[in-house]
Amino acid sequence: MHLIWLRTDLRLHDNTALAAASQRGPVAAVYLVTPQQWLAHDDAPCKVDFWLRNLQHLSQALGALNIPLLIRSAPTWDQAPAVLGQLCRELSVESVHVNEEYGIHESRRDAAVAKALEAEGVSFHRYLDQLLFQPGSVLTKTGTYFQVFSQFRKVCYARLHSAVPRLVATPKAQAALALNSDPVPQQVDGFEAPSETLRALWPAGEDEARRRLDAFAEQQISYYKDERDFPAKPGTSQLSAYLAAGVVSPRQCLHAALQSNQGEFESGDIGTITWINELLWREFYKHILVGYPRVSRHRAFRPETEAVAWRDAPKDLAAWQQARTGLPIIDAAMRQLLDTGWMHNRLRMVVAMFLTKNLLIDWREGERFFMRHLIDGDLAANNGGWQWSSSTGTDSAPYFRIFSPLSQSQKFDGDGVFIKHWLPQLAALNKKDVHDPQAAGGLFGVADYPRSIVDLKHSRERALAAFRSLPSRQAVGAEYE
Repeated sequence: MHLIWLRTDLRLHDNTALAAASQRGPVAAVYLVTPQQWLAHDDAPCKVDFWLRNLQHLSQALGALNIPLLIRSAPTWDQAPAVLGQLCRELSVESVHVNEEYGIHESRRDAAVAKALEAEGVSFHRYLDQLLFQPGSVLTKTGTYFQVFSQFRKVCYARLHSAVPRLVATPKAQAALALNSDPVPQQVDGFEAPSETLRALWPAGEDEARRRLDAFAEQQISYYKDERDFPAKPGTSQLSAYLAAGVVSPRQCLHAALQSNQGEFESGDIGTITWINELLWREFYKHILVGYPRVSRHRAFRPETEAVAWRDAPKDLAAWQQARTGLPIIDAAMRQLLDTGWMHNRLRMVVAMFLTKNLLIDWREGERFFMRHLIDGDLAANNGGWQWSSSTGTDSAPYFRIFSPLSQSQKFDGDGVFIKHWLPQLAALNKKDVHDPQAAGGLFGVADYPRSIVDLKHSRERALAAFRSLPSRQAVGAEYE
């Protein structure tokens, strides 16, 4: 008997570990329910619900191939070696197969499981699956991990020119085993069930992921560069939750994009090129996670920025979290997050810069809040985005990159369609006033809508002064851990 241990790879097709395990002989799958670990990692209730719903679909798909799905409980990853060891003994398992995950806790977990199993004569096999390139294989000429995306992308392109990662064959049905699948839990203690409205926005299963991918590649990808920044338009692929849970693979995404662009990824359709670059951004942040493990430890990528004098401002933080900052584009974006488990990517940058620059609140507060609400929450992407926006991360531009919420609002939601959808109390305002209601005059502004909690000009100056006073990178030692 051989075992595939499923994690963030909840699919039948193009699953490297599953394909490898099934080639060795009879195979069973196992999934560990680890609620305490999920809580420690700030996984959102809607994300856990999404995983469970996808697991139910996967269980059916595996069942059609006579591959039973077993569910085991391990409150934290510390229990994983013992729980998996016990299962291997029960089933006389010869080998366990996993798709690699990245992050300090994930690496330690897998090392501990491998050690425990190998001590019992069970071999442990890891595969590259959720990335196109193995971390450590895309390096600078001096053999270090890239710190800037544009240089990383250039090497990825060169690698893709020589070989595009191939899709993995789907396992064939095996002879029925004397082993039944376990029921997939509908809910896990500690994680409240999301609303049916939210669930309906994110149907589970590979068929849905594939439908979204195909529809995007056929109908929308050419417009992606022009429309992706406008939150009122359906300009994005809506695949991030499926990628984060591994319901679709980056290889499947890359192949769909290349197919729509006659095999090109540097020329041809500009929308396709832009989207492939987004796949590579996702890749880049996972490589950063491996190359600079400090970012897994709640540390800044740029060591010198650990000295930023962040404000302790619980009232301002609460106003931001609860969508009552008095800046419509910020509040509308936060409402979208709270109601749907997702936020438009342009707005993720805008609200992150507002929190870290205009309010001068520690990026880690924002990172944690996002993880607790995002259905597509992913450590690498979320941390990478927050650190980029707060000028503590990989942004090649200096700290004075500060988006103005007002100009971003006017530029990307000119008519206020997005704002009015999420903030109906502003629906009566014209397209000029909707971006900044208090500038419209009147003693109290708009009924049922707060005045801005911050002066944008003064707060920008405050942020610039805070970053200007930091020590140099050389002074703190750029290679610290």
